[in-house]
Amino acid sequence: MASKIVVIGAINGQFAPVFDKLTKLQLKNSFALAIVVGDVFADPSVASKDNDSALAALLEGKFNVPLPTYFTFGQHSLPQSVVDRLEASDGEVCTNLYFLGKRSTTKTPEGIKIVALGGSLDFDVAAGLSKDRYLPFHTEGDAKALHGANTADILITSYWPAAVRTGSKVVLADNNQDPPTEQCISNLCATLKPRYHFSHSASVFYEREPFFHPAADSSDPAKPITRFISLSSFGNQSGAKSLYAFTLDPKASPPATIPPNATASPFTSINKKRPLPDQQTTHSHFRFSDSGDQSQRQHNSKRTRTRPPPPTPRECFFCLSNPSLATHLIVSIGSECYLTTAKGPLPTRATYASLESNPFPFHILIIPLSHAPTIRAIDDPTTRTSTFTEMARYRKALQTMVSSLSNDELGAVTWEVSREKGVHVHWQFLPVSGNMVKKGLVEAAFRVEAENEKYPTLENVDHKDGADDIEGDYFRVWIWRPATSEDGSEEAQDSTRPQSVGKEMTLILPLSYSFRFDMQFGRRVMAKLLGLEGRADWKACGQSETEEKEDAEGFKKTFGEGGWDFSLNEED
Repeated sequence: MASKIVVIGAINGQFAPVFDKLTKLQLKNSFALAIVVGDVFADPSVASKDNDSALAALLEGKFNVPLPTYFTFGQHSLPQSVVDRLEASDGEVCTNLYFLGKRSTTKTPEGIKIVALGGSLDFDVAAGLSKDRYLPFHTEGDAKALHGANTADILITSYWPAAVRTGSKVVLADNNQDPPTEQCISNLCATLKPRYHFSHSASVFYEREPFFHPAADSSDPAKPITRFISLSSFGNQSGAKSLYAFTLDPKASPPATIPPNATASPFTSINKKRPLPDQQTTHSHFRFSDSGDQSQRQHNSKRTRTRPPPPTPRECFFCLSNPSLATHLIVSIGSECYLTTAKGPLPTRATYASLESNPFPFHILIIPLSHAPTIRAIDDPTTRTSTFTEMARYRKALQTMVSSLSNDELGAVTWEVSREKGVHVHWQFLPVSGNMVKKGLVEAAFRVEAENEKYPTLENVDHKDGADDIEGDYFRVWIWRPATSEDGSEEAQDSTRPQSVGKEMTLILPLSYSFRFDMQFGRRVMAKLLGLEGRADWKACGQSETEEKEDAEGFKKTFGEGGWDFSLNEED
């Protein structure tokens, strides 16, 4: 069903006239929701007594906000009283006024998917996600994280996307200069292909011609269409348009024909990521979120549900767009995947004697940015291949790291559980004695444990990195050790090679509904091999946040300074 939506430019603390205007419009139009682009509150650094009084009245519920209204950051910080309210109310400033957060994906009760990236680019942060939830600055990592939303009905950004006027014949009123732009927002828009992209400029209204994106399937005549609209501030002196109303049906397919005035996407030359698949399943067995209940907010929904709605990426414990993600565990972000230290790691800081000068557990997760239960489930073939390739590259970098730091004493085991009804596929990495690998003890441990559980026989496969063509559900484990002179390989003598030179085997355990598979199988086997059976349950290995931060920062520093983190040397 189509919904009516109204979008408003920056309010800047003018609550009375704005909400009076909205009330009158609502009586005539019955909008489903409203969105504010730009600053809702007056700049705290220059706020007047009248602004303070109006804000106090808003927080006390003295203004009537007539319909659900959503907002993100503009350019200013939030007043402290608003921050305090948000901390206590899970994002609700007052009745019907909701803060989307700096980096978020939200689905309204009408099924409308809103992706928000608030504030301006923080040039002081070279990589990673922003840490402070209530400062008006985002990072390129924040923008990249939102690529995992895959699609959007509405994209909201405080700044314009770079090059958005390319190919457009629409001129700015009164020859105004282009407002500030950001390349990472162009990349985000090109990836999400939103139906509408709203932004803000203080005294300029700009509505670009619609532009179409290349279809994922070249044989499909339907092409996603984006309309970019920038609203001026409410009550601006130039009289530029500050309200925009439209109708949107989130279930409608892209038009089969391109509108007459549409242009090609101004971002077609960007080396952008392909769309990422929507979340389809529920919570992960290996969660590493700080929050217990991450149920989706459905504001003012009167519906009675017989089953919970599909969770969104903001609820997935492996999606970077989840605002409750334990970001302090993240140690590297690539183009298609990222690394994080494990929540409840199996090893301790003292497990590996040959790594005693690097006291952190070395239990690492390799996680795709794409939200999919399996790598094969990533819709776009290009993204599917590049994701697997980069995950394999991270795995080899980790193998090289532990081999180098341990003087070739350590090998490594990496495993995954790939199930169509899973949540968000990921690989787990742990060092192990290279001598145990050489003697076949690691392979034997997995085979014996599978036999004890009456699982099918593990299959030894010759699987090449760069493709993932295994069909069906399976458990997979890579077992690797450094090459030695006894292997009779020239590679074993070449210590300058950047790849993890050595011997590797891949075992596959086919999964089916004929038996119940233990999701902790890989960890249980490794616990026995490392003599850590008392730590087989990750929930029993919890650390304080301080310990988690120390381990993550220690690993991140070593991984980067050793030259193994290739993401630090590559541009987006």
